[in-house]
Amino acid sequence: MKIKQLFLAGLVAASFSANAQSVKKEVLFTIDDKPFYTDEFVRVYNKNLDLVKDESQKDLTQYLELFVGYKLKISKANKLGLQNGDSYKNELSSYRTQLSKNYLSDSKVTKELVDEGYKRSQKEVKASHILIMVDENAAPSDTLSVYNKIMDIRKRAINGEDFGKLAQENSQDPSAKENKGDLGYFSAFRMVYAFESAAFKTPVGKISNPVRTRFGYHLIKVDDVRDNRGEVTVAHIMLLNPKEDTPEERAKVKKNIDDIYQKLQQGESFESLAKQFSDDKSSSSKGGVLSRFGSGQLSSEEFENTAFSLTKDKPMSAPFQTKFGWHIVKLIEKHPLRSFDEMKLELENKVSKDDRSRLITNSLNEKLRKKYPIKRNDKMFASLTKTVTNDYYENKWEVPADTKAFDGPLFTIIDKPVSGTTFLIYLKTQQKANANIKPIAKLVDVNYQKFLDEQLTTYYTDHLEGEFPEFANVMDEYRDGLLLFDLMEKEIWDRSKTDTLGLKNFYESHKASYQWKNRLDVVIASSTNMDIIKKVQKLLKQNIAPEKIKEKFNTKEKVEVMTNSGVFEEGNDALPKNLKQQEGVSEIIKDGEYYFVTKVNKMIPAGPKTLDECKGKAINDYQQYLEQNWVQELKKEFTIKTNQDVFERVKAQVKK
Repeated sequence: MKIKQLFLAGLVAASFSANAQSVKKEVLFTIDDKPFYTDEFVRVYNKNLDLVKDESQKDLTQYLELFVGYKLKISKANKLGLQNGDSYKNELSSYRTQLSKNYLSDSKVTKELVDEGYKRSQKEVKASHILIMVDENAAPSDTLSVYNKIMDIRKRAINGEDFGKLAQENSQDPSAKENKGDLGYFSAFRMVYAFESAAFKTPVGKISNPVRTRFGYHLIKVDDVRDNRGEVTVAHIMLLNPKEDTPEERAKVKKNIDDIYQKLQQGESFESLAKQFSDDKSSSSKGGVLSRFGSGQLSSEEFENTAFSLTKDKPMSAPFQTKFGWHIVKLIEKHPLRSFDEMKLELENKVSKDDRSRLITNSLNEKLRKKYPIKRNDKMFASLTKTVTNDYYENKWEVPADTKAFDGPLFTIIDKPVSGTTFLIYLKTQQKANANIKPIAKLVDVNYQKFLDEQLTTYYTDHLEGEFPEFANVMDEYRDGLLLFDLMEKEIWDRSKTDTLGLKNFYESHKASYQWKNRLDVVIASSTNMDIIKKVQKLLKQNIAPEKIKEKFNTKEKVEVMTNSGVFEEGNDALPKNLKQQEGVSEIIKDGEYYFVTKVNKMIPAGPKTLDECKGKAINDYQQYLEQNWVQELKKEFTIKTNQDVFERVKAQVKK
């Protein structure tokens, strides 16, 4: 699924604020008499102009060729009926639902919530909680029972009983057995909105009143409030916990991290040691530097706390262990909390995905009631209400068998009638919700108001293409992109992976493209001490093993030698610069503050890679080969007619 999302993101790089050049809408070309228009061509060209690296794709004639090829594939997908597949329909509907959320908001309410979120983000609250779970739609008696239970726990806490112990004994949060309800420090947007609000409004040392969330009732004890620590950039050297969890293997990892730390204490380069020895390959090539982070963003609180504890006076930690392995952390830079303007877009995005969005929804409902004035059929509504009996409270009520009297419109939204029968069916689905509202006529009216808001929102959402042209454009692009992905998967990608004979023949005819450089099977030793590296050089000539060499020169107090072994291709960063490609022990090479000596066990000459050794790239190249030939076949299958006069006018307008 992630591959599909990445593929579609590349196709639908749509910006709602993109300004397409205004062109007269004319038929640019047809495929089997289906027209494709100039406005779409120019809009897509302008949008992708800065994304393409190949200058030839910026040429309008070349781009038209690409665009026609793209539409040919879409035409093929439609011809095969891929647009009728359930998976396609569901994914398109899901995307449209997600995209429409950008239009279901109220700017004033959003601004208030963004301002509140930023104000809260300047602080971090340390809190513990006790949770007693109850379903959102639980019966009033069950809800009351849970409320009374948590109130009893609160009284015990207020009267002096230890909150952590009460959490351990009573909380239904599974983690409470171990952490006694302790949530650590958190800031805005880390918890559900109701919980967050209660935590930020409860004074330090106090216990909140019961707080209702979708999980149940909570008690929150606020232990501390501090200024937000902001973010920090650090570098680290990490040695993973051993795959075989034995005392011997654990001791070996611990010994290695201590050796590295000793070399750092001796003044050796953190960056160089990270490149040579860190198991975090995503950061080792950058000298161990990690992306900046704030409290609660990493999966190890211990790592975060260690990183934030570093200062200019104490910029490096001693080795410490997390659940992932051993780390040494070095401070690069501390970043204070960003300004409101810097965080605004991020905060707006968080608000839209948070429980806060319910407040925005309520505001939208009010606007839609004004936008689409509704006149209800009150006579039908009164008759309809009489059909709902007290069985509704026991979840036993059924829609009347004969609904003919209610098949007409209960109300109409512009051109869409909504029948009384539709509302009755809705009532049936809502029996478990708001079942404590009495009398029954009031309950029916409450459900009607909810039903009306849902119908108005549905109508508004269904007509977004007419309200917002940019929404229509993005949906058209995603629709085509989704079809294209399914088609490519069917016609190209799956074939390139399963057509083993075709792949082998392609590899044989393109073998010259898959070549190894010269490779060296080596042992590399490094030290900052010239005298030591000379002695190491002699031992390597005597075929002494790397581990034995390290044992000879390294002590608990000082690490003099580090080693690295493996097969490396010519030009690999692990190989010392200017290393001669010949078997045997090299001369000593100085690079920065390090001295290197290398024992080349074996020279492996340049030559062709086997298919297994280059399979990933070969499959990718084979896919491109299949696609190029496939487009030529599509041009034979479909009839393409380009209006050259129209295209010349488009070129003239775009060049202005």
